[in-house]
Amino acid sequence: MKTRMLTKPIHILAAVGLVYVGFLHFKIYQHSHMKVPKNVDYVIVLGARVKGTVPSLALQSRIDKAADFLKDHENCIAIASGGKGSGEDIPEAESIKRELVKQGIDGSRILLEDKSTDTYENIRFSKALIPETAKTGLVVTNDFHIFRAKMIANDEGLEISGLPAETPYQAVLKSYIREYLALTKYYIKTVL
Repeated sequence: MKTRMLTKPIHILAAVGLVYVGFLHFKIYQHSHMKVPKNVDYVIVLGARVKGTVPSLALQSRIDKAADFLKDHENCIAIASGGKGSGEDIPEAESIKRELVKQGIDGSRILLEDKSTDTYENIRFSKALIPETAKTGLVVTNDFHIFRAKMIANDEGLEISGLPAETPYQAVLKSYIREYLALTKYYIKTVL
């Protein structure tokens, strides 16, 4: 009898959890498939792990996406964003800049924000570097991260679109689970 009484609430909780994760996944998918504006003044390339001086696969994907966009939009500037974390020999922003330059982007078009330690700081510190004349922008990050990055940017007074980079298949499961948890923390933080 007691087991039946316990299983019903567990089943309800599991169903609610599945609906919640489904909602998050839908929002992530929706925001990573929105149309990218053509006339953009700046892109903010969000940092990710650097192994020594080498970008992780996730960061390289962001860099490649940004480089392709910047080659087609020569009047657009880039803000490389990310500080130096544990196991990193250089700030993530420096790694982004080095790789963009290797791909033919003029270094004078790349501004460095090299102090941030998380997405909130990436956006906040990068905002301070946006030229006053710049009106429209993009945040470049992996597809799973666009939705939350745009919400944080909106909280900072920036109305920007997303330019999604593909998430390396090796990192998909871990990245999405971490993002579901980060979105939950974001929602709790904004409500409280």
